[in-house]
Amino acid sequence: MSGFNKVILLGNLTKDPEIRYTPNGTAVANFSLAVNRRFKQGGDIKDEVCYIDIVVFGKQAESCSQYISKGDSVLIDGRLQQRRWETEDGQKRSRMEVVAQSVQFMPKRQGGPAPQDFVPEDGGSDETPF
Repeated sequence: MSGFNKVILLGNLTKDPEIRYTPNGTAVANFSLAVNRRFKQGGDIKDEVCYIDIVVFGKQAESCSQYISKGDSVLIDGRLQQRRWETEDGQKRSRMEVVAQSVQFMPKRQGGPAPQDFVPEDGGSDETPF
């Protein structure tokens, strides 16, 4: 039985996409996404930011490098991937990233007030629900 690996993220780019090409000519774009979460803990509203590395391949990578930049909002649909390697001095390293299967460019804000986010009750509690 194979597992299930699906990630959907909505966030803002923390830097412009960096594009490069593999030896066989496939475009690869990398960027980082900041995903905000707001939750209520006790009587306080708390904000938490999660930074996630994104990798995009092919024509979609070229579109990302051409049309989006730092601060833009995107919707990512993809899968989680762990890369492992060994450094020259023999230390093992690993890195988690999301391989985007689709990147949807979200409308840019027009200077109006930001919409109110849904704040779940006790969403930040570390207590086990059962």
